[in-house]
Amino acid sequence: MRAVALGGGHGLHATLSALRGFTDDVTAVVTVADDGGSSGRLRRELGLLPPGDLRKALLALAGPDSAWAATFDHRFGGTGALAGHAVGNLVLAGLLETMHDPVAVLAEAARLLGVSGRVLPMSPEPVDIEADVTGLEEDPSTVRHIRGQVAVATTPGRVQRIRLLSARRRGETPKACAQAVEAVLGADVVLLGPGSWFTSVLPHLLVPDLHDALVRTTATRVVVLNLVPQPGETEGFSPENHLDVLVAHAPDLRVDAVIADADSVPTPDRLRQAAKALGAEIRLDAIAARDAADRHDPAALGDSIARAVATVRHR
Repeated sequence: MRAVALGGGHGLHATLSALRGFTDDVTAVVTVADDGGSSGRLRRELGLLPPGDLRKALLALAGPDSAWAATFDHRFGGTGALAGHAVGNLVLAGLLETMHDPVAVLAEAARLLGVSGRVLPMSPEPVDIEADVTGLEEDPSTVRHIRGQVAVATTPGRVQRIRLLSARRRGETPKACAQAVEAVLGADVVLLGPGSWFTSVLPHLLVPDLHDALVRTTATRVVVLNLVPQPGETEGFSPENHLDVLVAHAPDLRVDAVIADADSVPTPDRLRQAAKALGAEIRLDAIAARDAADRHDPAALGDSIARAVATVRHR
């Protein structure tokens, strides 16, 4: 089964770990909007793609016997110039400066790590997220514009809508990675989520060519919902709210299945109604890790995805 997972950070790591349970043909399409931490520093200082989410996706698909995996994920301590940088971020930054082509860079890093599958950037250029946010002024209806992934992810206000802008070509829409578009069009199953909804999941729908591929693909399209709202970004969101903003940002998108943890959905009928707006049916399974209510269990999530795809194909 040719599977494509779109997202970033820990959410994408969960999806990739789940997919590895039933297919080796996995492509990760990773957001490139991060402007915080080690990634943000490298992006500002060198003008490169932020490498952090790309590194996490590579590690999720790395072979269990990879000698490089632990080193790639190691962060330097201390108080010097390297403090806080992950080794893998620096390696990717070095490859980007010498090879220039991010697709070739990620293929070389995948070879080094023994990756089963492929990691691609959402766009070959870094992108900026701009959000309309309410609740930051005395008048709760006043809309303020906030720019930057970290600022949007941590805002105490309520995010209403986001836009995506090229960081290098001011005022222009980001270009899609051509190989990512091809992967979506050729996939058997495409997954969106879980993850930071406004800063990791929705951005893929705002790159025009990638959006068109997600609309046109004949793959089974599956949305995986978060287990809990994210502080700041989706504080106070119900499961159905996540689908509502998905529809608002991509009204042409149709989805076949929505997967959620049974214990995380207090009103299944409302979620079922919201899923209908996307053309989807919901699947409620026990997919949370037993020792962490905010983390997906890879094996359980993988089983839920496989069953959802089988149900859609049978229908």
